[in-house]
Amino acid sequence: MPKVAVFNTEGQQVGEMELNENIFGAKINEPVLHQAVQVYLANQRQGTQSAKTRAEVRGGGRKPWRQKGTGRARQGSIRSPQWTGGGVVFAPKPRDYSQKLPKKMRRLAMVSALSSKVENNEIIVLDSITMETPKTKFIADMLKKLNAGRKALIVLKGKDEVVERSANNIEGVKTTLVNTLNVYDILKYDTFVITREAVEAVEEVYA
Repeated sequence: MPKVAVFNTEGQQVGEMELNENIFGAKINEPVLHQAVQVYLANQRQGTQSAKTRAEVRGGGRKPWRQKGTGRARQGSIRSPQWTGGGVVFAPKPRDYSQKLPKKMRRLAMVSALSSKVENNEIIVLDSITMETPKTKFIADMLKKLNAGRKALIVLKGKDEVVERSANNIEGVKTTLVNTLNVYDILKYDTFVITREAVEAVEEVYA
């Protein structure tokens, strides 16, 4: 079983924690990780873009000039795509970009992402984060003492508005919960900062 050090918010090691090998020490499946990221990004697209084709643009019902004898190119409508104010060729229309990933592949992708953080020594386990009032400086100092990278993902077990508000103003730092954790965020951020109770919750969900 992989072992990781447990730190407090002052950056001091206060113990060690054994991680579930099936979740944090599994073989990394890169093709599945790639597919999971593609599905996530596709699902973020709103698909509301829209433009008018030549059939939908107002006007242009009359032929602008006669077919022959003017010396100009033949034209059928002033709303053809080559005209200013004309329709758009292959105009984008609202559509659904969402994709689905099978349940087993979603689990495999999540396990691979978590294991990659352990393998690359990019995981930091915190004993706990206790704050009475929101304070950005507290989180900034904590990450500095933990030698976290410029981009850090802080994972909490449950909603904590004090911690979330404290981290919101720090560039490159994001907070998330165990039940909203996704593969894209895990891979996007350099450092994966997670509380001990959040680790236990992840192991309970994916065991």
